[in-house]
This record gives sequence, structure tokens and C-alpha cells, in this order.
Amino acid sequence: MQENAIIPVEDQADESWKIQTLVIGGVLGMLVGLGGAYLLTKRAEQKGTHLSITPGKGVQLGVLLAGLMRSILSLGED
Repeated sequence: MQENAIIPVEDQADESWKIQTLVIGGVLGMLVGLGGAYLLTKRAEQKGTHLSITPGKGVQLGVLLAGLMRSILSLGED
């Protein structure tokens, strides 16, 4: 049987930035998503219509999001 491993303090500090980055990224992503959904519904209300996203608009949004992800990935390259 394997005994409980003790993780050195240095390794714990190295892992904390990963967790912090994931939490901050998740919260920011949630807020941006909620903000976008709010804006879409508000605009539909102002026009007096129901929200409808066509397949073409969905593909366009997907391409934009892929570009955003690519830009985020390039932030770490110096």
C-alpha cells in the first residue's frame, strides 16, 4: 500500500496559480456569457420580437469565439 504523500510547499505554491487562473477565467467567462445573453434578450425585447439565431449566425459566432480562443492562447507566447 502506498503511504500518503507529503507535497512540498514549493509544489503547492506552483499549483496555486493554476487553480487561481481557472477560477478567475471561469468567473469572467460566466459574466461575459451572462452579459451577452442579457444584451441579446434586451435587444429582442426592444424590437418586440423573439430571439432567433440562424445557423449562419451560429457559425459566425463560433468562428469569432475560435479566434478569441486563439488570441488568448497567444498571450503566453513571448
